[in-house]
Amino acid sequence: MISFRKKIAAFVYSITFNILKNGHELQQAMAAKAGRATVPQVFIRGQHVGGCDDTFAAHCSGKLQEMLFEEKFDYDLIVIGGGSGGLAASKEAARLGKKVAVLDFVTPTPIGTTWGLGGTCVNVGCIPKKLMHQAAILGQSIKDAKNYGWSYGDKVEHNWAVMRGNVQDYIGSLNWNYKVQLRSEQVKYINAYGQFVEDHKIKAVDKKNKETLMSSKHFIIATGERPRYPDIEGAKEYCITSDDVFSLEKSPGKTLVIGASYVALECAGFLKGIGLDVTVMVRSILLRGFDQDMAERIGSYMQSDGIKFIRPCVPQKVEKIESAEHKLKVTGKMQSGEEVVGEYDTVLFAIGRDACTNNIGLEKVGVQVNPKNGKIPVVSEQTNVPHIYAIGDVLEGKPELTPVAIEAGQLLARRLYGDGVIQCDYDFIPTTVFTPLEYGCIGYSEENAIEKYGEDQIEVYHSNITPLEWTIAKRETNACYVKLICLIPEKERVVGFHYLGPNAGEVTQGFALGIKLGATKADFDATIGIHPTCAEIFTTLSVTKRSGKSTEQSGC
Repeated sequence: MISFRKKIAAFVYSITFNILKNGHELQQAMAAKAGRATVPQVFIRGQHVGGCDDTFAAHCSGKLQEMLFEEKFDYDLIVIGGGSGGLAASKEAARLGKKVAVLDFVTPTPIGTTWGLGGTCVNVGCIPKKLMHQAAILGQSIKDAKNYGWSYGDKVEHNWAVMRGNVQDYIGSLNWNYKVQLRSEQVKYINAYGQFVEDHKIKAVDKKNKETLMSSKHFIIATGERPRYPDIEGAKEYCITSDDVFSLEKSPGKTLVIGASYVALECAGFLKGIGLDVTVMVRSILLRGFDQDMAERIGSYMQSDGIKFIRPCVPQKVEKIESAEHKLKVTGKMQSGEEVVGEYDTVLFAIGRDACTNNIGLEKVGVQVNPKNGKIPVVSEQTNVPHIYAIGDVLEGKPELTPVAIEAGQLLARRLYGDGVIQCDYDFIPTTVFTPLEYGCIGYSEENAIEKYGEDQIEVYHSNITPLEWTIAKRETNACYVKLICLIPEKERVVGFHYLGPNAGEVTQGFALGIKLGATKADFDATIGIHPTCAEIFTTLSVTKRSGKSTEQSGC
């Protein structure tokens, strides 16, 4: 004990209450802070360790040495990336009493587009996409309205500038609100590009190239992804991506969308929905990673709605046309070897996204990255470097969804700085693709379920549906479709939920809780549906795929 007490004496300033005039008041203040009035009580940098026994126990565990010799950093946490996940983590850490900074810097696109605080979702993703999708829905509603007794003139036009202006104004308000929130939570917002230079130190470079060095005990990488360009002539010089389309000053006009991702099909869908001539060039399959039965149904519906598809085809080059009706000439090669050439006003690439991890100095601090895709492998959001964490789209093998990043960021902050123990659960996460015929899904695709469990272990219940609202409007019958993928050995537990129809996000979100809690087909059957709705079909499914019976519906 003697050597231990000598060590403590070397680092702790002591106060003896009974020889001080205000000793009693100090002792009361200590009791209020520590919950104890007895002495001795040990504090290190304002943090209460405890009495003699507590302090000795901290010494034996190594915690005391860590507290005594802890290096002084500028911040407790620096978050690199001001998207949804980074903002959620930073605000939660600040609420838990930590000193936090957020670095966010948007590198302009090849045509110069940039945006404010909030990341991809707010500025060039979920928010503007859903709003422009709504514009397309309203256009369809106008067409349907005459069958419901509404009359209007023969000419109905869409004004791109009005839509674009209102969408961008709303996004601007969100950017401002995020800054206000950070300020109110006492999180330091720094509009600068962060790069690691040492183990606990980063370099922040602002738009004027001014460099500032900052240190932190912990770091969270939340840099997200940016759209990929193909290595072909004219791609970056003349084309755009989803980072540009929502803020174009003028309507994109006749548009070629290259790609088959959900971004590609969503953009093609809302552009066609507001009256533009749209073509989609697809290299191979639609919606890679999603259920392929559902993906092909989406493609067929889009084609029937007037969107042209060129597939399978790979772009070869994009050229600018000096004097012609349209501005760009695109040359592609079909799988057969046949060359196809088309002229367009706008060419939009949506062929995938790359993680923004290449130029932030990860190699200098030893953070492991998958060299094939730039993604960061983590365990409980922790990289191989103990004080560096990652969340959001940069994670290897995790869903690239805004709510996932927010949940992971908040839970990580609580584990680091509070008494949280809950890990982010990445299984059975609901999502929706906002194509003209919306697609909501939870859990396994049919292909993945067969691969994991075996075809003889799953039962697929399915049905076509025609929304009641479509009948009077004389829209396509049996275009909408649903299916449940059930695991036979586990009392037909639902492991895959798929819905193709209106309001897919609202429908899917409601069922997500049940599937998360392990709902079975019998639970769905025992649930009474709301009539007349599309979602009620899930409570009455009876036809299985293996039966081969027709799924087409007639009547309500």
